[in-house]
Amino acid sequence: MNKDLFNENQETFYTQNVKPFVVVPNLPEVLAPLLTIANNMWWCWNSEAVELFRRMDRDLWEETYHNPKAMLGMVRQERLVELSKDDSFVSHMERVKNELEKYMAMNTWYSHACSDYANMQFAYFSTEFAIHESIPIYSGGLGVLSGDHLKSASDMGLPLVGVGLLYRYGYFKQYLSFDGWQQEEYSENHFNRMPLQQVKNDDGTYLIIDIDTPKQKIYARVWKLQVGRVPLYLLDTDFRKNPKEVREITGQLYGGDREMRILQEIVLGIGGVKLLKALKIDPDVIHINEGHSAFLLFEKMRGYIEDNGLSIEEAYQIVKSSCVFTTHTPVPAGNEMFSNDLVLKYFEPMCRKLGAKKEELLALGSFPVKEIKNTDLSNFSMTILALKVSNKANGVSRLHATVSREMWSGIWPGIPRKEVPITHITNGIHTNTWISYEFAGLFDRYLGSSWKDEPADHTIWNRVAQIPDAEIWRSHERRRERLVSFAREKLKHQLERRGASQKIISYADEVLDPEALTIGFARRFASYKRGDLIFKNLERIKKILSNKDFPVQIIIAGKAHPQDNNGKEIIKKIVNMANDPELRYKVVFLEDYDMNVAHYLVQGADIWLNNPLRPEEASGTSGMKAAVNGVINFSVLDGWWCEGYNAENENGWTIGSIDRYPDREYQDEVESNAIYETLEKEIIPLYFTRGTDGIPRGWIKKMKISMQTLGPVFNTNRMIEEYTRKFYIPTAVAHEKLKKDNFTAVKKKAIWAENIRDNWDSIKIVLSEDNVKDEIKISNSLTVQAKVNLGSLTPDDISVQIYSGYLDSRQVVSEQEVDEMRLVSKEGDLHIYEGKILTDKVGHCGYTIRVLPQYSGEVQYITEMVKWQQNI
Repeated sequence: MNKDLFNENQETFYTQNVKPFVVVPNLPEVLAPLLTIANNMWWCWNSEAVELFRRMDRDLWEETYHNPKAMLGMVRQERLVELSKDDSFVSHMERVKNELEKYMAMNTWYSHACSDYANMQFAYFSTEFAIHESIPIYSGGLGVLSGDHLKSASDMGLPLVGVGLLYRYGYFKQYLSFDGWQQEEYSENHFNRMPLQQVKNDDGTYLIIDIDTPKQKIYARVWKLQVGRVPLYLLDTDFRKNPKEVREITGQLYGGDREMRILQEIVLGIGGVKLLKALKIDPDVIHINEGHSAFLLFEKMRGYIEDNGLSIEEAYQIVKSSCVFTTHTPVPAGNEMFSNDLVLKYFEPMCRKLGAKKEELLALGSFPVKEIKNTDLSNFSMTILALKVSNKANGVSRLHATVSREMWSGIWPGIPRKEVPITHITNGIHTNTWISYEFAGLFDRYLGSSWKDEPADHTIWNRVAQIPDAEIWRSHERRRERLVSFAREKLKHQLERRGASQKIISYADEVLDPEALTIGFARRFASYKRGDLIFKNLERIKKILSNKDFPVQIIIAGKAHPQDNNGKEIIKKIVNMANDPELRYKVVFLEDYDMNVAHYLVQGADIWLNNPLRPEEASGTSGMKAAVNGVINFSVLDGWWCEGYNAENENGWTIGSIDRYPDREYQDEVESNAIYETLEKEIIPLYFTRGTDGIPRGWIKKMKISMQTLGPVFNTNRMIEEYTRKFYIPTAVAHEKLKKDNFTAVKKKAIWAENIRDNWDSIKIVLSEDNVKDEIKISNSLTVQAKVNLGSLTPDDISVQIYSGYLDSRQVVSEQEVDEMRLVSKEGDLHIYEGKILTDKVGHCGYTIRVLPQYSGEVQYITEMVKWQQNI
């Protein structure tokens, strides 16, 4: 924690000498609905509501950074009286109020499609939520995804609540020194100036959650942010009841040392569970979004043991049945880990409450020991904990799930990578949040208003083809002009802040060309995202950018983590290149990338550039935001673009191939050249090929194809429906079965699990036989028989399977298929199983037999429990 944020002397003064009170806006009675609208974040994705607040005082709207709650407390009383007598304004307010009331009361997708599950409740835990730029408690993509998740859950009527932390100083604000080095500053969030309500108990007192730690008790206040129909509950430790060091826990997002981070995650996970219990919310499913909140699993287990008298195995099974997990990070170092010593420092008392040994608790956050050869076993992985104690898990794109199965396969030794139980649900965006006003208006006219309510409907998006080219182009040009104007104004402020001379500041008024082909690049400045790749060959990019007949320009934004000096070096390099006289008017770096800056960029650029090192981009969503605004993607085939790019209909461009290069420098060389080649030979010629009316019809055709193919797929409505159908409802149903009749079913499963663990090693696949005499013709079947000694287990406990496919040179099965075998007879201690293989592959094939645990007819993937035939 930055010590300047919590000045000890100042804190003592405040605590001893100041009595707090809260001042609220004094609105004329007729304007009272303004506060109701401001206190529901629905307004931020409703253009009529945004315009209502902007209309009150445009300068104040900008000064408060689009925060209506703060603005209502700052508007002059005379202005409020004037507005209360303005029939046009009051009428506008009434329309918005009625629209909000209609939204809150209307039937939804969930009420129609999932009416059988109307009484279910889901909880979504995340360490950051990006709802709007006026509530800066987010850093980037994870927070934006979390915020969009809640918004679409609201639109679709999901019975969901969000749980997170409320940070006093949030994430840092970025500014650059004169030489381009990133600096960080932290601004205090004033909660009472935000659309937050402190949650009260039934008796009117404020709700306080307490969390026990070995050193002291941590107290947390509870705030509610209403996001449409979805409440987001946020925990905050920065108040008088806590000592200074505890108040700092919710100071900064991703701030402090390892001890501060584990305390934040204890407050989020354990405090979050206690919060829900205090609110009498008993979720059927908890969605753990990234591993930061995974300590909630321990707290849930403790609750079942102490409140319901369950054993540790029973508690493990019931908690596992109710949780789902989304992993976001395809790089091992990016997944949260703590030293075992630090975990035990805070969780040794939890071991006693769980009735577990220290080694058993630590094992939940580590790979099986025999699978790890050169890995440090002294660390506890939050991702492994979440994967081990969740019913379902997913990556955030198809490719990311493949990478994740490879990364975490050691949790299930002996299970082929393809079968590691991590699936994918590809990310999306909340379309209403990210669409420009201009394109929203076009869609209303030509697609009908249903595009807002049903953004995943392909038939609606197909109507994009009916929008006249001239209208699309005029709307897009207005957005580009607005982006250029915004960039100039922001650059001017940046230069003034750095103490630049008036001569240098004046160039900001002329930087960029509103009619030039504009490339947008904005994201976190981690090394693998290669923010400077387009500048690899400086002379070549200068040649492209300095062509007066075909003007091209680049606008860049993004933050490096405060401790990432490599990322800061990349930013410095770009800023210094932008100061080159040949690039000064063509390349701009915008400071302090946030949701507001993102809106301008994804709505106003022509090309959205993305060039990470494949496969290190889990998903990425900025390109999805660009696509719905007619901005065309130009990206490495990584993350979501592997699924989004369609070579047949040419809905964008790709950079390089899917090949892996052993040498990073060589890969950068190849892929930077690919960027230049595509720009010179395809992108620039297409953009500047104009008809007699000055409209680039070929380019507009590509814009339309991009919107038609990407808009209906990469949105959070589609994503939410997938989570609901594939994860939430099946998990809730399974969880409810285990809870029924005083946990009879879970007690039965726990006995089964203990019996399986105790007796698994007694299983032996004694023999397998088949009817192969010679070569087999394709499309015939091969009968296989296996003799299995089950030891103390029963046929109901196990699944015997034929595992077949092509054989490679090492006699390893590839392109495998699994066929269930059936029990046909018994000979003494041996159970005889039989199955068939359809010979539908030509070439060198093979099979083997394996046994997996099975419960109630479903195969269970349990650590270290798969038995393969050894004696073929």
